[in-house]
Amino acid sequence: MKKKIYIIVTIVVLAVIGWIFFYSGSKDTVNQIVKVQKGLFEIVVSTTGELQALNMENIEAPEELRGRNVRISDIKIMDLIPEGTVVDSGDYVGALDRSSLDNTMKTTETELEQIKTQYENALVDTSLNLRQMRDNIQNLLFTVEESKITMEQSMYEPPATQRKAKNDYDKAVRTYEQEVQRYALRQEQELGKIRDIQIKLSRKEDEYKDMLHLISRFTIYAPKPGMVIYLKEWGGAKRKVGSTISPWDRTIATLPDLSVMVSKTYVNEVDISKIQVGQTVRLGVDAFPDRKYTGVVTDVANVGEQLKNSDAKVFEVLVRMHQSDSILRPSMTTSNEILIATIPDVLFVSLEAMHADSVPFVYRTNGKKQVVIPGEMNDNFRIIEQGLEEGDEVYLSTPEFPERFGLEGEELVRILQEREAQKKEEALRQERERERNTVRRGGGNGFSMPGGGGMVPGGGGNRNRGGGGGVGARRN
Repeated sequence: MKKKIYIIVTIVVLAVIGWIFFYSGSKDTVNQIVKVQKGLFEIVVSTTGELQALNMENIEAPEELRGRNVRISDIKIMDLIPEGTVVDSGDYVGALDRSSLDNTMKTTETELEQIKTQYENALVDTSLNLRQMRDNIQNLLFTVEESKITMEQSMYEPPATQRKAKNDYDKAVRTYEQEVQRYALRQEQELGKIRDIQIKLSRKEDEYKDMLHLISRFTIYAPKPGMVIYLKEWGGAKRKVGSTISPWDRTIATLPDLSVMVSKTYVNEVDISKIQVGQTVRLGVDAFPDRKYTGVVTDVANVGEQLKNSDAKVFEVLVRMHQSDSILRPSMTTSNEILIATIPDVLFVSLEAMHADSVPFVYRTNGKKQVVIPGEMNDNFRIIEQGLEEGDEVYLSTPEFPERFGLEGEELVRILQEREAQKKEEALRQERERERNTVRRGGGNGFSMPGGGGMVPGGGGNRNRGGGGGVGARRN
């Protein structure tokens, strides 16, 4: 029985302590008070960036990969020294996979041997064929001489015998001359065939030599001193062992110039209109929170892009750092505060203290719900143009029993209404201006508005010329 009583008492005590703690904490939170401040007000756009070297030299695969005698599309990186390694000019950096080129070389070597054999056979065939034709020409020459002797001896024979001897001689001469011509033509054909094979052989030999030279360059060395940094590809992954390169993208790693660094960051489409080249930037490096740097916006992209795993459109912005620091490395994360504007000597209050119903207001500690005229704002504060004074105390969040707070500053409502009317009027003016610009651009096709010409009444004249008649036909 006593044990049950102890348990019940313990539960009640814990419940009371918990209620007191919760009530005290809630009360402190609700009644937190801040003061209206006065001073320099900064409007900034905060982003996260990544350090890069402004200038760098690429460590690339041999340029001969793009040669006409080499046909390799993708090559794997077989070895690569650790990122961040400091190298001197000529130091080993990595190696490329030779298997693809080895296979190509074996095929080329086989083709080269075949062409050499073809060339040697062509020389032998040509020699045999032409020697046979030369022997035949020599025999025909003997026939011509014999026919000539017979013709000369027939001068004492009857005329019929003389004519026959003369015809035999002419026939022998004609056959001999035809064979000489055929020999010359055959010789040109054979020599042309040999020349074609020689050209083919020379090209294949050059191709094989290029491959031998290329494969000797599959071991990659540093072109200059520096720190090896892996190349970041479009998808965000770094190029490393197992990655592939191509003849059109030969970069294996980079050697950045660490003396001048930039922070590459992205600004969302809502804020990009505020960013301009030349704006001052305050930078911090996440790895060294105690160090602060400054920089300047040097480039703002004109076209947005969609980052991986994100639905929002962003614009690339480059920030050049003013300081040089030996501890900074590429790919370090930076926090960037791009200074959009500075407004001196103004009143401002925490954004959390601002409330809005039909009008903006704050809860003051004097029990009043004060109407205010707000101005520009940044991530934490907002300017108060009218309604408060420096040092006024306001609640950071909605206080207890807000319905007991009486409204004060109703005279400012008229100013707020006038400003809202001016905004609407300006928006309407801009819309009308856009419509007028649209009409001006489309006024010559005869279909935009009366007087435009062509098919519209009063347009008159030639449809293609935009109209020669009608009131206002020349305005556009």
